[in-house]
Amino acid sequence: QVQLVESGGGLVQPGGSLRLSCAASGIIVRPYRIGWFRQRPGQQREGVSSLSTLDDSTYYADSVKGRFIISRDGAKDTVFLQMNSLKPEDPAVYYCAVSYGDSWGDAEYIDRWGQGTQVTVSS
Repeated sequence: QVQLVESGGGLVQPGGSLRLSCAASGIIVRPYRIGWFRQRPGQQREGVSSLSTLDDSTYYADSVKGRFIISRDGAKDTVFLQMNSLKPEDPAVYYCAVSYGDSWGDAEYIDRWGQGTQVTVSS
């Protein structure tokens, strides 16, 4: 029914930038939050950033504040994550996600997941 497809992952040098995109399709009841989790090797999935379709309010994890920017193109049902100043700690599989709640810290409350896209930071 609801499908989330991520793209834009890849390999970058430390300090470089990537832009992830997530295209949503199917029926999504509004309001909801849409954004990104990531899963580092051997770690649990953690919330990165999200945006509310109700008021465009945003959430950023402390680890990415000032470096990542989330935005949305409502006409195309697409959300973007601009990742700047990438650090060696940022490599992970990044997952687009949708939640009908208002929390972004716990993956248990996510209602829909994308398939993930790999981000690698290496010199």
